[in-house]
Amino acid sequence: MTPKIFRALAVLLALLGAAPKVSARDASGSVVDARTGVGLANAVVTAGERAVATDAAGRFRIDGVGDVVQVRAVGYFRQAVGASRFSEPSAEIRLAPFSPRALYLSFYGIGTAALRDAALKLIQATRLNALVIDVKGDRGMVAHRSAVPLAGAVGAQRVITIPDLKGLVRMLDEKGIYTIARIVVFKDDPLAGARPDLAVKQQNGAVFRDREGLRWVDPTRREVWDYDIAIAEEAAQAGFDEIQFDYLRFPDSTEIRFPEPNTEETRTKAITEFLDTARRRLTPYNVFLAVDVFGYVCWNLDDTHIGQRLEQLLPRVDYLSPMLYPSGFQFGIPGYPNPVAHVYEVVHRSLERVRERTHASPLQLRPWLQAFKDYAFDRRDFGAEEIRQQIRAAEDFGTNGWMLWNPRNAYSERGLARETAACW
Repeated sequence: MTPKIFRALAVLLALLGAAPKVSARDASGSVVDARTGVGLANAVVTAGERAVATDAAGRFRIDGVGDVVQVRAVGYFRQAVGASRFSEPSAEIRLAPFSPRALYLSFYGIGTAALRDAALKLIQATRLNALVIDVKGDRGMVAHRSAVPLAGAVGAQRVITIPDLKGLVRMLDEKGIYTIARIVVFKDDPLAGARPDLAVKQQNGAVFRDREGLRWVDPTRREVWDYDIAIAEEAAQAGFDEIQFDYLRFPDSTEIRFPEPNTEETRTKAITEFLDTARRRLTPYNVFLAVDVFGYVCWNLDDTHIGQRLEQLLPRVDYLSPMLYPSGFQFGIPGYPNPVAHVYEVVHRSLERVRERTHASPLQLRPWLQAFKDYAFDRRDFGAEEIRQQIRAAEDFGTNGWMLWNPRNAYSERGLARETAACW
């Protein structure tokens, strides 16, 4: 089978909306690189709600297998294969390498024909091959018609920009586009407004609002976790290849309080336990799990006062996506006080910093790159050269692709010429 057929089978299973049927059979075999035949260590093999990791040689054994076994590995397409493949003890699953190169489409961008069609044309014309799509956006609105009761109850369904979520994913898959569902978690104005008991409070007890005037919900509350993970499950059922959690953090404010002491231990516990819960509930769908982090999280040894620590996040996700926008490093990084004048170095050094601290494989990292005008230094446009240098920094480091962020979803071919593309 080709990788596309494997992907289609995985999407079909997800569209059924349920985990495979379970019987008492066991399955064993190995997971290997389709190009080289080399076994893949730490690939995830899933049967229903059970998941195991392959050993150093790519071998695995899993019990309770039903009709289908699902497999994924960092840096590869995911797969779903029939359990009949495991009648032989030497069964082999071959995964095709894949590196996403993505554009971001916002809550309104995905629902606006002009922006959506422009993104699709750009993917066809350049080396791009993936989309990050807001399923739950920055203002807490859920883009599709959700069956999660709380989404309707809090007013998060006032505007629907994706009338047919499964149909959208199916269309993109037919075009060979890797799909990433972005879910904004704790920055949630509708939920905080409808449920003040779940809202982050100021020291004086009033509901906290950020610089945009938006309310947040308490990251320690499991009702909030359940809501966002349920939306993630809907995205996985629709066939998205990857779930990406954003704003999985505490607000960056010292003027807030919580029922529990606002300490690094409390903050990091809330974030890591959310991810543990999400990973467990998303297991049946064999979907990749990613989390976005501040660029300075790559450099700070504490939790940056928002609950994000590299050493605790990386073991819990398939991909870590630091936001390495040079404009976001307002205070510079060591040796580079003006990041927008050294975009290659900022991206590459930040990635190196992650590896130095965590010994992570470069394939575990997929950075966000800047495709918007500078706002912190000299107001320069980020044109072809700036975009090209950021991409080169990520690819020289060996990341599992990269993602371009423009909040207006205004992209061009600058810096994306097909002739410079690496092999897929």
